[in-house]
Amino acid sequence: MSKLAGKSALVTGSGRGIGREVALKLASEGARVVVNDLDAEPVQEVVELIRSEGGEAVACVGSVTAPDFAERFVKTAVDHFKGIDIIVNNAGFTWDNVIQKMSDEQWYAIIDCHLTAPFRILRAAQPVISAAAKAEAAEGREVFRKIVNISSGAAGGNVGQTNYSSAKAGLLGMTKTLAKEWGRLKVNVNAVAFGLIETRLTQALAGEQSKTVNIEGREIKVGVQQSRLDNASLTIPLGRPGKAHEAAGSVYLFCVPESDFLSGQVVYCGGGPGSNF
Repeated sequence: MSKLAGKSALVTGSGRGIGREVALKLASEGARVVVNDLDAEPVQEVVELIRSEGGEAVACVGSVTAPDFAERFVKTAVDHFKGIDIIVNNAGFTWDNVIQKMSDEQWYAIIDCHLTAPFRILRAAQPVISAAAKAEAAEGREVFRKIVNISSGAAGGNVGQTNYSSAKAGLLGMTKTLAKEWGRLKVNVNAVAFGLIETRLTQALAGEQSKTVNIEGREIKVGVQQSRLDNASLTIPLGRPGKAHEAAGSVYLFCVPESDFLSGQVVYCGGGPGSNF
């Protein structure tokens, strides 16, 4: 039997990149998935792909930073799947600059996406999870639920990423706090910190030519100079950047029953120690 059969999973930023692979991996093990992204097209593509493989999925399009998003996201899971078993706070992007050149807009955009949004989602989910846990306890059943917060090796500090590093470090504090608060509800709260993973945000640039993606009306520069990628790869014990499906595998480990007695932990998925990107 599939390890996640009958479980409902909410994955932010799951229309593209790592989040997409997480949604597909969880669905392949039987989870019913609420797929989210900023744009409807990639969301619907993932939903249809999951359904074509015999799985269940629904869309919840929109920005995780919208004031009403958390409640709408949780309601989508409850309305369609009657509850919440797994939440993966994955949505994110980078908007880099050294501190003296970083605007308030840059600071708050990254903090709101990577730290405030997970806070709101978990706050909105708490009453649903608590009610289910109490009902299960009254029946003498022990049912574990899973929260996986996506952090980064940059939580340890990274040049030009005061905003991103602060948000990702804060998310680790949130993870450890909720592991203590929600243990009585049989919720495992863990985090995965990624190193260099190949996505559209870390794609190699051709020469000095920059690339941009539109994120909520902002043209955000993405991509990394090939020379920097080459140098980073030299520090990775496994010798190369990770693939998105490999990153998804590390998230999956925190969602299966084998991790029922793991909580408040952080796994670094970066090809080995000493490879912070």
